[in-house]
Amino acid sequence: MKDILQQLEERREVARLGGGQRRIDSQHKKGKLTARERIELLLDEGSFEEFDMFKTHRCTEFGMEEQRPAGDGVITGWGTINGRMVYVFSQDFTVFGGSLSETHAQKICKIQDMAIQNGAPIIGLNDSGGARIQEGVDSLAGYAEVFQRNIMASGVVPQISVIMGPCAGGAVYSPAMTDFIFMVKDTSYMFVTGPDVVKTVTNEVVTAEELGGASTHTKKSSVADGAFENDVEALTEVRRLVDFLPLNNREKPPVRPFFDEPGRVETSLDTLVPENANTPYDMKELIAKVADEGDFYEIQEDYAKNILTGFIRLEGQTVGVVANQPMVLAGCLDIDSSRKAARFVRFCDCFEIPILTLVDVPGFLPGTSQEYGGVIKHGAKLLFAYGEATVPKVTVITRKAYGGAYDVMASKHLRGDFNYAWPTAEIAVMGAKGATEIIHRADLGDAEKIAAHAQDYEERFATPFVAAERGFIDEVIQPKSTRKRVSRAFASLRNKKLENPWKKHDNIPL
Repeated sequence: MKDILQQLEERREVARLGGGQRRIDSQHKKGKLTARERIELLLDEGSFEEFDMFKTHRCTEFGMEEQRPAGDGVITGWGTINGRMVYVFSQDFTVFGGSLSETHAQKICKIQDMAIQNGAPIIGLNDSGGARIQEGVDSLAGYAEVFQRNIMASGVVPQISVIMGPCAGGAVYSPAMTDFIFMVKDTSYMFVTGPDVVKTVTNEVVTAEELGGASTHTKKSSVADGAFENDVEALTEVRRLVDFLPLNNREKPPVRPFFDEPGRVETSLDTLVPENANTPYDMKELIAKVADEGDFYEIQEDYAKNILTGFIRLEGQTVGVVANQPMVLAGCLDIDSSRKAARFVRFCDCFEIPILTLVDVPGFLPGTSQEYGGVIKHGAKLLFAYGEATVPKVTVITRKAYGGAYDVMASKHLRGDFNYAWPTAEIAVMGAKGATEIIHRADLGDAEKIAAHAQDYEERFATPFVAAERGFIDEVIQPKSTRKRVSRAFASLRNKKLENPWKKHDNIPL
């Protein structure tokens, strides 16, 4: 018996080494952790239960039968993050460059199936050279099997991808279908076709970093939700994100202990909105002063900065926040911000996360580039996302809410549950100047008359009280009491039940 146990331990030791010490050292020299080190950092200590440690590939082409490392380039299993179960796969770049074979894909598919069946999030740590060329179509079939499960898991369990090395070709489409993608600066990249192919086909000379590095995907393409300095920071932030999320679509998000007074009054908010309606202010200040302990986990911080998305807690419970940012483009909605916010709203609705919307929006961004780019369709995505969402929705209008953008930003008409406004709110079809020039076109030559008309328009329409008289605003609240009012609103909505008409699925304007 001792011999058998010794043999088991020896085989485990070989499997744990992956591609061998030389390749592990090479991984470390690049500033990257090994696949196993990443899992140890991500999960609670001692909680990891591994599957298929001894699985090997079955390829006999190109002399591959002589190299059959245990595990076949991916480590899979389950463990816990702060005591809550998650499934994990971590690609091992030291084994065939982390390339995906038929059996490598089978290992990933197994934990995807288990995650869907048992209702726990899937976290993928990607570090792979792509499809294993020696296996040909078997490798491509493996990718498609993984993709199909990404689709089936969507909206059922949270899916998080962390790009910690190369991710190219077909490999990018699995992360692209997950809920969140994080990257590591300088060591990770994603692209469908690499720099060499781009040069051959289009004559463009571009580096891997410029083509698909963390900066590109967090600032330009919006493919990634965040980028971190190194593997350790990335994995720590993933742990923090998982803490905000429910395990699956049948459970509520976790409730964490909180040490903040729900009725906390913030007198500084009474002067947050400047006297001059054209002066910007930082909406992040409001978010921080509403949130428990000022904690805001921002999503897509570097993309479409005119809108803010992310998670806070109120009375220990997760809330998704969507907020216009007057510091950037005056808080206008445009193509990029509409897409960013629509995807976030739909994620929250999938997983029963209530949504807080903070509004200061002068309208949609005008211009040919917006119209040619399809701002109508992209703006409709956000409108659609809010309208279909059945989770608790609380809206606070701090300043401007003009035109169609007022409707889009979780207005009462899109089944908003609580719609509050500060006394500084201006709810109208457009700003006083534009409205006056249309209504009183005959007086355009007389500056005094136009000024008087504009003043009259502001007093009559650019206030929250006309909307409040119609019942479109439930209450005009004091800015300093925003945390208290919003917390109580969400507390009253905890048992909300709302169902949309039966359908196979909707047809959001993509």
